[in-house]
Amino acid sequence: QVQLVESGGGLVQAGGSLRLSCTASVIIFSLRMNWYRQAPGKQRELVARITNVGTTTYADSAKGRFTISRDNAKRTVYLQMNDLKPEDTGVYYCNALEVLSQTDYWGQGTQVTVSS
Repeated sequence: QVQLVESGGGLVQAGGSLRLSCTASVIIFSLRMNWYRQAPGKQRELVARITNVGTTTYADSAKGRFTISRDNAKRTVYLQMNDLKPEDTGVYYCNALEVLSQTDYWGQGTQVTVSS
């Protein structure tokens, strides 16, 4: 069982920055790590992904502003968010996927609120 704990959310003005962290209870070197966002009244959507070999993928809305990274030694994945916009507001969830078994795990989420 993988437990994920997110931190770093908060209230920020438009144009500001936040860095989210997600620390796992197990080593993560073999896991695909993802950040999802759920805005009020909307479905959860993928924001950024990083594979076990470091390949990254971003939602169009995140490209050029967000950076996902991982530190396997610290069992932590990060999401650096710059130039935040009000539409970035939502609960951000960390997700870990065991690719071979297709088993995934979720954190409890961290709230990000961007004021205009």
